[in-house]
Amino acid sequence: MTYQLTIEPLGATIDVVPGQTLLDAALRHGIYLPHACGHGLCGTCKVQVLDGTVDHGAANPFALMDIEREEGKTLACCATALDDVVIEADVDDDPDAQIIPLRDVTATVERIAPLTPTIRGIWLRLPQALPFQAGQYVQVHIPGVEGTRAFSIANAPQEVERTGLLELNVRRVPQGVATSWLHEKLQVGDTLRISGPNGRFFVRASARKPLLFMAGGSGLSSPRSMILDLLQRGWDLPITLVYGQRTREELYYHEEFSALAQQHAHVRYVPCLSHEPPESDWSGARGFVHEVAAQVFDGQFAGLQAYLCGPPPMIEACIATLMRGRLFERDIYTERFLTAADAASASRSPLFHRI
Repeated sequence: MTYQLTIEPLGATIDVVPGQTLLDAALRHGIYLPHACGHGLCGTCKVQVLDGTVDHGAANPFALMDIEREEGKTLACCATALDDVVIEADVDDDPDAQIIPLRDVTATVERIAPLTPTIRGIWLRLPQALPFQAGQYVQVHIPGVEGTRAFSIANAPQEVERTGLLELNVRRVPQGVATSWLHEKLQVGDTLRISGPNGRFFVRASARKPLLFMAGGSGLSSPRSMILDLLQRGWDLPITLVYGQRTREELYYHEEFSALAQQHAHVRYVPCLSHEPPESDWSGARGFVHEVAAQVFDGQFAGLQAYLCGPPPMIEACIATLMRGRLFERDIYTERFLTAADAASASRSPLFHRI
């Protein structure tokens, strides 16, 4: 038995089975609905039920208040259809978005290597093709851990298609059950269940604007995939990557990006360290990503398109800096790196409607 789910303003009608969330059904048909935590905690996936009946599921009462339930609102990540349903969602028609259905894959760990003292690279052998847009992520099912964890794909789609290997960069989170398992227990030859692609973080290339990537920590994953993809596709406008870490030993893929900047005149790579000992031989920029970016661009960002990826405090600092430099919402795209603990308090930036 299936129900019909109609999504407005797209006018798309898809099948949804009993017990399947509205969000899962949409994603598996290649229809993106805004979402973040995926567990009914943040309210990003809130939609209006225009017709039909839903079970609200485990929606947090602060993310979906009683008065909102009475008004017909629900959270797509938790809600399940009880009959045919029509919803209205805040869906943008983006010319650069590819329609790629969500897939489940069981991948085999082919290689594990330390990238920094706290970040390890994990290369997964895919049993079948897993198309994605550079910048998107996969959800990883970790044995013995409730729910899933999101990790951005760190290599370009062309490389994944050619080699069949998907690269993830996993930073060990203090007291993090999932990342600790991936660092301590995962072995070459093990299998992991992954679901993807997920996310709305990809280059809006049709705008044809110079690009600024701002990344911190393991937030380099998405920008790396995006930049490598752009170069593979012959992108010829300026690309600037400002990448921040605390110390030199945490700065990974440094040699790769230095080489890319040497090979391509339109690529600029600016690594910066915020806590490098003053007596070290580091001759590069010092400070936080937003501070260094302001120095590089003399505080003026108008005419650029910016992509920010990293922990929430970095993202908020970068947004404030960009807006002071005359770059606004339509040209700023973000991917926050939230831990499981962060998810419960995840919210949209107070500066933005769509982020």
